[in-house]
Amino acid sequence: MGEVYSHLSEGERQVIQIEIGNGTSIRRIGLMPGRNASTVSREIKRNTWFPSNENESYRPYRPKRLKTGPWTGRYYHRRPRAAQGRPQARQTAQALPPVMRTPVGACARRPSTVGSTPTAIAVSAGRAAFHAATGGGAGVAAGGRRFPIPGRAPISERPPEAGDRSGFVHWEADSVIGAGCNLHTEVERKTRFLMARIVPDKTAGESVGAQLAMFSPLPAGARVSVTHDNDIEFARHTRLRDELGMDTYFADPYSSWQRGSNENRNGMIRRYLPKRSEIRMDMAGELREIVDEVNNRPMRVLDYRTPAEAFVDELLELQDQQGCCTSK
Repeated sequence: MGEVYSHLSEGERQVIQIEIGNGTSIRRIGLMPGRNASTVSREIKRNTWFPSNENESYRPYRPKRLKTGPWTGRYYHRRPRAAQGRPQARQTAQALPPVMRTPVGACARRPSTVGSTPTAIAVSAGRAAFHAATGGGAGVAAGGRRFPIPGRAPISERPPEAGDRSGFVHWEADSVIGAGCNLHTEVERKTRFLMARIVPDKTAGESVGAQLAMFSPLPAGARVSVTHDNDIEFARHTRLRDELGMDTYFADPYSSWQRGSNENRNGMIRRYLPKRSEIRMDMAGELREIVDEVNNRPMRVLDYRTPAEAFVDELLELQDQQGCCTSK
């Protein structure tokens, strides 16, 4: 028979935690408790996390030169005793019927929650009833019926070159909410190039004002269309059509993946400015540094060019095309 596998003890996890903090390699850590390096590697992967709140366990990634905080990364679980309970929790979960492993199933195991709550409705009548009971869980009903958006064009009408990213100059719009002020963000779909601007609130007037200020300096050929979500903050999108000649579209309700580039870039901004971080109007310089960092990271999808390089290449090509047309 082969070697019998046993879970790491609390003492072993404490050793791992200390040595990870000291920068010791996984292989070397594996030798110290008398474990294989693969065992230590699995333990670190299982109990390493990217925290997501503002307390002391949050360690966002931040380059050294930014003033937003220290250089940090992902972290092995800082409470070995809590990590100790995870293998038992996994075994318990695996022993449950599949339906009971979901959040809805977990709620069904607690009789006290059965009643008129939305989650209880979901258990008894399915997710369709849950969305009906909660009004869909969003501020705007399907198709913008609760807050009608004038001149709303659905994403299905967007040109194919915008959908498959083969065409340059098609943008995605969204917001990053902060304590105090917010950020309005725009991402060009093909190059993943990010633009961001601080706004005092999410009103429709402030949002479209930010868009006009961000798009106006660009050549007309570099701002053909923009796709929004169905939030009321984009209710004045027709100003982009009237003043800049841009086409405006709206994603389907509950389909954030249709604006995946913007969601991704906003997630990167959150590494620097976690949820509930203070955002002030006088932080434009700091925001510019953050955006520069995001735009200057090579991406495999861009053949390891940065979004900034890809965007400049497209602008130069656009300029060449316009020059050829003018010379004729």
